[in-house]
Amino acid sequence: MGCDPVRRVPFFFLGGSIAERNFRQADRIRINERIRAREVRVIDEDGGQLGVMQPFEAMRMAREKGLDLVEISPTADPPVCKITDYGKFQYQQNKKAHEQRKSSRGSQLKEVKFRPATAEHDFQVRKNQIIRFLGEGHKVRAMIFHRGREMAHQEVGRAKMTRLLGEIGEHCQIETMPRMEGNVLVALLAPKKGAGVAPRSTTAAQTNA
Repeated sequence: MGCDPVRRVPFFFLGGSIAERNFRQADRIRINERIRAREVRVIDEDGGQLGVMQPFEAMRMAREKGLDLVEISPTADPPVCKITDYGKFQYQQNKKAHEQRKSSRGSQLKEVKFRPATAEHDFQVRKNQIIRFLGEGHKVRAMIFHRGREMAHQEVGRAKMTRLLGEIGEHCQIETMPRMEGNVLVALLAPKKGAGVAPRSTTAAQTNA
């Protein structure tokens, strides 16, 4: 006998609108009828204190505004609840968690490798990978490796580096201008403030020459 893998609580009306919550969400954050405390401290959307009251009183106030009652601090005594739009609250919490994860990871130094003879398709893939790394807040070492007779024609590698820097200029600032380190032409790139995150390339990037 089949069953719905996600159980859902019944529909209920909030200020004339129908809201549906599943147990997976409610298990993380209690809202409305799932708040079990006898008394709660209530704040409004702007953080203003509305006092301590029973949950049904706070839910009535929330419904009059077409909003939800969300338990934001369950371990406080009494628990703290906020009158707010639950969807908006979730969005803000997810955004905050994303920023915290991004901050905890910190900036890393990525390396993307080219050859003077790197084909056009591979050039575009690796260029897009650099743009993505920069958009994620990482620094990038763009590297062009020369082998054998290629060292006698370094101008080919420099031309490829010049083209690369020109095409990604709006996404980066150059911390170290291109210079030869042994047989490798290297430029150090840092994210440009205000630049957007580039979409992921659908083609797997191959960074090794």
